[in-house]
Amino acid sequence: MKNRKHTLFSAGTLVLLAVLFIALSIVSSVLLKGVRMDLTQNGLYTLDEGTRDILDNMDEPVNLYLYFSEDVSRELPQFRSYARWADELLQEFVDRSQGKIHLYHINPVAFSPEEDQAAQYGLQSAPVGNAGDVLYFGLVGTNPLDVPQIIPFLHPDKEKFLEYDLAKMVSSLSHPTELKVGLISELPLLPQFDPVSQNMPESWVIYQQLDQLFDVENIPSGSAVLPDGLELLVLIHPKDLSQSMLYQIDQYVLRGGKVMAFMDPFAEADTGGDPNDPSARMKAGGSSTLGPLLTAWGVKFDPSRVVGDRNYALQVTLGAGQPPMRHLGILSVKQDGINQSDVASADLKVLNFSSSGWLAPEENATTAFEPLVYSSNAAAPIDVNRFRFLRNPQELEEGFEPTGDEYALAARVTGQAKSAFDVPPAGVTDDDQQMQSEAAGINVVLFADTDILTDRLWVQKQNFLGQAVVNSFSDNGTLVANLADQLLGSSDLISIRARSSTASPFSTVEALRLSAESQFRDTEKNLQDKLAETEQNLSSIQTSRQDGELTVLNAEQQEEVQRFLDQKVTIRNELRQVQHDLTQEIKALGMRLKLINIVLVPVLIMVVALLFGQYRRKRRAGGHS
Repeated sequence: MKNRKHTLFSAGTLVLLAVLFIALSIVSSVLLKGVRMDLTQNGLYTLDEGTRDILDNMDEPVNLYLYFSEDVSRELPQFRSYARWADELLQEFVDRSQGKIHLYHINPVAFSPEEDQAAQYGLQSAPVGNAGDVLYFGLVGTNPLDVPQIIPFLHPDKEKFLEYDLAKMVSSLSHPTELKVGLISELPLLPQFDPVSQNMPESWVIYQQLDQLFDVENIPSGSAVLPDGLELLVLIHPKDLSQSMLYQIDQYVLRGGKVMAFMDPFAEADTGGDPNDPSARMKAGGSSTLGPLLTAWGVKFDPSRVVGDRNYALQVTLGAGQPPMRHLGILSVKQDGINQSDVASADLKVLNFSSSGWLAPEENATTAFEPLVYSSNAAAPIDVNRFRFLRNPQELEEGFEPTGDEYALAARVTGQAKSAFDVPPAGVTDDDQQMQSEAAGINVVLFADTDILTDRLWVQKQNFLGQAVVNSFSDNGTLVANLADQLLGSSDLISIRARSSTASPFSTVEALRLSAESQFRDTEKNLQDKLAETEQNLSSIQTSRQDGELTVLNAEQQEEVQRFLDQKVTIRNELRQVQHDLTQEIKALGMRLKLINIVLVPVLIMVVALLFGQYRRKRRAGGHS
């Protein structure tokens, strides 16, 4: 009878909880309509301030088409969880845009018109299972000009950068104007007639890439002024810039202009000028620096030395039949040398540099110095003159001693800076000279290498059916394009942080587990120590016995063995007790969480809903009166 009452009581409790939950859901949906609260630890459902500014200042409406294979993904619960979070993030974009963004969900089932559309847009498909099913999870954005922007596949591995990718897409579609990039280069990026081969070679792939993305204006290095309307200035091997041009760059940066500069202690692509000039070879491989501008920006750069690195040294072959050898000056930087917290460099796998210098912050700099790519701690400076007529890379090993320091090969410099010029240079009249950077500070990206841009370090060209096909084996081009795209974005886009992962570990449970494991390790160590001591005692007893006693345990041996067995049982009991305590703590934690989720949270929501409802009623009553 007693058990029956207990069963009825439990069933009645469950019914009351269910009724309470339904009632609270109805009340909260009515009274708290349009009110949101993000209680996640990392603010997973709260848009960044930069994202909100972009959505609040949209010029053109945007249509977003989310292609997701609902049926195929049913056996992938973790992927569906990520897809649900991505969809909720998109809904946040829609709600914040105040009707400027329209989101459409498309399920591209096999052999459907929707699948044909996904293929036409170039969305990637991933095979799932052995039945030939494919999974689509891509995003297509359009604007009134019907110029699509596409994310072929929303990879869960890039989850923390999803908000940035979405904000960049919306910003580009909402402001469909081609951005103007100025380029000053002392290297032959553009096609130049080769008198030796009597043909016109193609432009560098990095130039083709920038030219496709932006409106690139080539500025002669001998120019004294910069053209108007530049959104970004790219400097490549700036070795012969006049004082007038340096002043123009100085003022451009202080007024908020963005700069990406590639300097080099030994630019291998520098041919020295006219190939018909006999003295050109002696001028080849020259160095370049921005001199006084770097000092004003709080950066140090030594154009007389190159970074050598044993860990990142690339293997090269001098000729057919010769074994490969490591070249200390040609570096293949892996992910541990690439800044993974910066949106532009995150997720890049490998970057190749050759005869690169390094950058460092000045001691009293007012700017912030953030390395984007850096050497390993097995690196050291090498005099640049050793590279000029180097025939055997093994010669660089002579006298090479790693310093243990990591050298920045590329860095971002931001913050407040002063002008490098107290007065304009001779021949320049400027009644409105800028002596201090704007409130937002400067935003400059510096590279200590120009060879990173050359085709040989990151692309391979092949002929396919009469067409030149370019395949990249390094992420050099991706990094440059990412940085250019990031610098050309608004300050809102640049400021968007890399979001935290939606995966939230049970840190409290993990702490309990680690504590228990620590206790296990201590106990096991004690067991091993006691075991070693017992075995040593048994060994000493064995050696002290007579030969005829080898098969018989004497009283002392029996007592020692029994003591060891008793210790073993005791320690096993201790191990079981630790495991039991751990299990009990985790169960207690689970019960507390259930109590909070089932009882306290609904009660809290109900109280908030009632108070908010009462507040709204008072406001209405006050308005009518």
